[in-house]
Amino acid sequence: MTASGIQPSGYRLPDATRLGNVRLQVAELERSLAYYGEVLGFRVLNRADGRATLAAHADNTPLIALHEHRGAAPVPHRGRLGLYHYAILLPDRASLGRFVAHLSARGTRAGASDHLVSEALYLQDPDGLGIEVYADRLRETWRYEGVSSPWTPGR
Repeated sequence: MTASGIQPSGYRLPDATRLGNVRLQVAELERSLAYYGEVLGFRVLNRADGRATLAAHADNTPLIALHEHRGAAPVPHRGRLGLYHYAILLPDRASLGRFVAHLSARGTRAGASDHLVSEALYLQDPDGLGIEVYADRLRETWRYEGVSSPWTPGR
């Protein structure tokens, strides 16, 4: 078992590894579409039969699939079906700063955390699903306990 902040040997996912879209169950599709559009800035790619697929405004890549399950109630503090949260990676710190300004202008509350390798905001959608919006720090600035130099890709 590796302690936090200690660089593991080998078995590292490639830097370019990314996960695909996320599928979420929501109680009221209209309410969720309003939240994901107004707060997170997503747009609807397609919609039919209690389902909608969302993407970023500048891209047609499906990122979030919402599936309505009318009357379903969120599990307090855990979201639907025990989902803790999913994460949305922004390209850089400036983008995260613009997102903070957007949330402030809307009066939307969010939690925040500095993970030393990234900075993150935490929100909950209307169904209690956790959302992390974050930006990574440059990998060459990451530091680990017991390592005299920053992490080097491929090491």
